[in-house]
Amino acid sequence: MERAARTFLNSFSSKLEEPVRTHLKNVYACLTMSTVAAAVGAYVHMYTELLSAGLLTVIAAVGFLFALMSTPDNGKNRQMRIGFLLGFAFFSGLGMGPLLEMAVAINPQIVVTALLGTSVIFACFSAAALTAERGRWLYLGGTLMSMLSAMLLLSLANLLFGSRLIFQVYLYIGLFLMCGFVLYDTQLIIEKRRQGDKDFVAHSVDLFIDFIGIFRRLIIILAEKEDRNKRNNKKE
Repeated sequence: MERAARTFLNSFSSKLEEPVRTHLKNVYACLTMSTVAAAVGAYVHMYTELLSAGLLTVIAAVGFLFALMSTPDNGKNRQMRIGFLLGFAFFSGLGMGPLLEMAVAINPQIVVTALLGTSVIFACFSAAALTAERGRWLYLGGTLMSMLSAMLLLSLANLLFGSRLIFQVYLYIGLFLMCGFVLYDTQLIIEKRRQGDKDFVAHSVDLFIDFIGIFRRLIIILAEKEDRNKRNNKKE
């Protein structure tokens, strides 16, 4: 374990320039803060009566994201833009409240397992992107976007047919897709910084969306598996 960590750090330092490494540290710091803000949002929905998920939650999240993306980084407004980022993350977490409530009702351990699984998956794919040859995973962009379009059509089709098989395909392909986006977005952030883009706040949004996407799908997969096991045990 220690040797693997040392190898990763050596590869990280040798393949990435100092400005890029500093930029990535800022990106992951923002990602960490966003994840904490999302957790607070989910807690507020589940254990307080202050706010709850709904249409206004979605509007608020989109509003904060729009405010962030429409406010250019000038080096002096970063605190305000980080505030927009945390607002987006908070309301995104608030919106996940009903899903987490469902998972907790089935088995509270599901949330912990999904969070650990998401962290491991995200860390592994991020490490693969950081230590890979320059631009190796950028070719995935076109394929990922095509798959994203196909998934949208699949979800629309399932609204008509209500097929469990289509839902399962949609769920697992979506998980695979989010893992691919971790590779792609990480290397894209590196290339953007090399081209002079220092907006680490906006860059962290992509990784936050990837992290939440993986977490959400793992929650559903684990919840369905646990629910299915309980039903089988009752039949026996």
